Amino acid sequence: MKKFNLHLVSDSTGETVSSVARAALVQFDDLEPEEFNWTLVRTKMQMERIIAAIVANPGPVLYTLVDNGLRDMLKLECVKRNLPCISVLGTVLSELSTYLGTETHASPGKQHELNDEYFLRVEAINYTLAHDDGQMHWDLEEADIVLVGVSRTSKSPTCVYLAYKGYKTANIPFVHGVMLPPSLETLKKPLVVGLTISPERLQQIRRTRLQSLNQQNDTNYVDMEYMQAEIAESRKLYNKHRWPVIDVTKRSVEETAATIMQYFKKHQEKMGAGPARNDNA
Repeated sequence: MKKFNLHLVSDSTGETVSSVARAALVQFDDLEPEEFNWTLVRTKMQMERIIAAIVANPGPVLYTLVDNGLRDMLKLECVKRNLPCISVLGTVLSELSTYLGTETHASPGKQHELNDEYFLRVEAINYTLAHDDGQMHWDLEEADIVLVGVSRTSKSPTCVYLAYKGYKTANIPFVHGVMLPPSLETLKKPLVVGLTISPERLQQIRRTRLQSLNQQNDTNYVDMEYMQAEIAESRKLYNKHRWPVIDVTKRSVEETAATIMQYFKKHQEKMGAGPARNDNA
């Protein structure tokens, strides 16, 4: 593994620069970066401390900075030390500005302003946390999306990811032989999505879960025949109600959520709710 230092510098939360760094690094094999995350950088004193850290731990720098003075300080020091200093939004903003014929506004963290979109996202997160794992199932009609699946199909993390995108998302566990909330089968407004997984992968995940809890592996929870029956029964339910089904066996949470958002857009169009919301939270 090739080890190196990587400095991520942002005048906001650092979410953008971190996401870009992750997306870029997965394209390389056998790399082990030590990340130095510098967020909410808005003063000369802060930048001086960051530069000192870069000098002590030299490595590539990725940044999102709108203040010209801070940006120039960082770039100058990197040039002196022959270190890459890359603006992750520079080319994008320049090209858009040229095409649109308008200047950008130098506002750090502008995407995180406390506007209506922000408060809708907070509301979605609160709803999602309150409706995790079958809780408060009596008002599922208020949800945008409801996920159904057997245990360990990534329902909760997928819900949280969707909530951050602004979707009120609830999840209902499917347990073989246990009655589901009656309201689930009569929902009109929400999109209901069934999650499924291969029995082999499910067994692996569940065994790992039990080990982390220091519990024995001799229960139905990891029995192959039981899991096959459980998955088969869940698929029958999905087919009965014609809910879209997503196999999460080889999908990340992000990939599953992206597919769900595509289904939701079609669901909105079918319901005549107008154009789908902006998913780029």
